[in-house]
Amino acid sequence: MRRTVRTHAALSALIVIGALGVGAAPAGAEPSAAPSPYALDSALTQRLGDDTAGTYLDRRTGDLVVTVTSDRAAEQVRAAGATPRRVQRSAAQLDAAVDTLESEAKITGTSWGLDPRINRITVEADRSVSAPDMARLNKTAAKLGDAVRVERVPGVFKREFSGGDAIYGGGSRCSSAFNVAKGATRYFVTAGHCTNISANWSATSGGPVIGVREGSSFPTNDYGIVRYNAASSAVGNVNLYNGSYQDIASAADAVVGQAIKKSGSTTKVTSGTVSAVNVTVNYGDGPVHNMVRTTACSAGGDSGGAHFAGSVALGIHSGSSGCTGTSGSAIHQPVKEALAAYGVNVF
Repeated sequence: MRRTVRTHAALSALIVIGALGVGAAPAGAEPSAAPSPYALDSALTQRLGDDTAGTYLDRRTGDLVVTVTSDRAAEQVRAAGATPRRVQRSAAQLDAAVDTLESEAKITGTSWGLDPRINRITVEADRSVSAPDMARLNKTAAKLGDAVRVERVPGVFKREFSGGDAIYGGGSRCSSAFNVAKGATRYFVTAGHCTNISANWSATSGGPVIGVREGSSFPTNDYGIVRYNAASSAVGNVNLYNGSYQDIASAADAVVGQAIKKSGSTTKVTSGTVSAVNVTVNYGDGPVHNMVRTTACSAGGDSGGAHFAGSVALGIHSGSSGCTGTSGSAIHQPVKEALAAYGVNVF
């Protein structure tokens, strides 16, 4: 189901997770992300309900900004230690705009999501969208007025697996995201469109199987889980592809405006910021919902990789419309949804 504007919230579970790897020591080079914005975001979003239309981090101060539609809500935000910002459109109005897009403009090559910084639903259309479909999209957006902003983006929205190295299955290459566990059993999570194509996964092309698929969800979601076999080892770090590793200490939902990094087997580590949440992406083989849009670069083979901020795990890489210079449109599946779906936790 689509996660609406009003239900975006970080959950409070704490897990220790890491990328596929063996024996590497954690690096101290990555700055740790302060947990307080995540906890504050979660508490205020749940408390305010329809009185907020989303949250974001102020780029200059780093403070959590909470959009509000009433004086009462603004007082609650100040009392909690965050910054309120009065906005014109409520969560219900923005939800209604998304519902209209879902029913009237579900076009392959488009995506939409909430940008609380401008109190709008931002719609992207890639170069595969035809002139007639673009006209239909613009007609739908026109009915919604200032609640929606439409723009063309370069490239084509696509899932990003390919032939190569990293984790292999079904003749394709993907990337692992984070290691998790249930009791004494260890797993890694990756993209669902990857686990859909193969039950068995290896660390090298044609190499021995290191794990077997135990769950897969795509489309609608984009996550899957692979159980390590007894001979495989795993560590709770993310590969920084410079000889060092980032220790991962917790998981959270991304907040618009925050800085993130993406680690994948093709483009290695790239950086960006979160630009929208509650994102729907209309891939050619089906839509995915509740995603997060970022400005990090990615490419084929990065699917399933890790999106993180310091020591906090945020998401599982799904796809993008490509990169222009150093800026991209990397989409991730919120990792906490996958963790909850499979009941996995710290090992």
